Amino acid sequence: MSQHSTLTQIEWPSPAKLNLFLYITGRLDNGYHELQTLFQFIDFGDTLKFSTNLLGNITISPEISGVPLESNLIWKAAQALKDEAKLQGIPNAKTLGADIHLHKVLPMGGGLGGGSSNAATTLVVLNTAWNLNFSLDKLAELGLKLGADVPVFVRGQAAFAEGVGEKLTTATPNEKWYLVIKPEENIATADIFTHPNLTRNTPKQDLTTLLQQPYGNDCEKIVTLLYPEVAKQLSWLLQYAPSRLTGTGSCLFAEFDTQDEAESVLEKLHNQTESNSVFGFIAKGVNTSPLHKTLADYKQANHNSI
Repeated sequence: MSQHSTLTQIEWPSPAKLNLFLYITGRLDNGYHELQTLFQFIDFGDTLKFSTNLLGNITISPEISGVPLESNLIWKAAQALKDEAKLQGIPNAKTLGADIHLHKVLPMGGGLGGGSSNAATTLVVLNTAWNLNFSLDKLAELGLKLGADVPVFVRGQAAFAEGVGEKLTTATPNEKWYLVIKPEENIATADIFTHPNLTRNTPKQDLTTLLQQPYGNDCEKIVTLLYPEVAKQLSWLLQYAPSRLTGTGSCLFAEFDTQDEAESVLEKLHNQTESNSVFGFIAKGVNTSPLHKTLADYKQANHNSI
């Protein structure tokens, strides 16, 4: 249990992601949309702490208001991992348990992937803590059943996604500095993807071509039409830097070459009296997830490998 005692001391990163671009290239008969998007992690996010038990109990603290335990993606991820261990005939799989503490800083419904990232961190860390030795492919497969974005966080590399988001190709976009803000709006993804005026026929292009063009988000037009506060904040950001919507959430990001440039615009935002309630932060884009860097450091310190 010595490695577990070390593992329990670690605050495991659960980083946010940005969709550096998002293009909708078609609509399938089942209603799902085909897309091309570029995921990059940022060095900002939630953290989780894990303590294993052999009582078979999975607990999460603190409780998230309005989210029953069985609906929490962290609980679902832990349970999916445990169920897979049983299916694989791993001894004592029924007794695997964990007490999980979540420190939440990412806004809900912002398009930053917080819930999916929480689920991925849970899969990756408990795979080690429970000595299951499942491959990343297996963990990504389990994650896909929990949400379309979970596999990206499980694999831990910036990625170009196609299809309905399930076809991933590792990518290495420039690692810029970002100012991320969340206007006081909560956006229902379904409202965006069902809107009659949503662009659904952007031509497919290869990644090399897409990386050389200005980035865009096909959902942005509809979101700014339906949510005036998002439109207002985007218009403000565009005065200072290239800025876009991420995913279909309400979060916006502006990109900068240096941290100082990003900090100066955040200060301007805070100096606006009407923007005091806007949640904003500075983060660095990273192509390797902070979760996987922490895992690599842990393995090296413990001479432990999956």
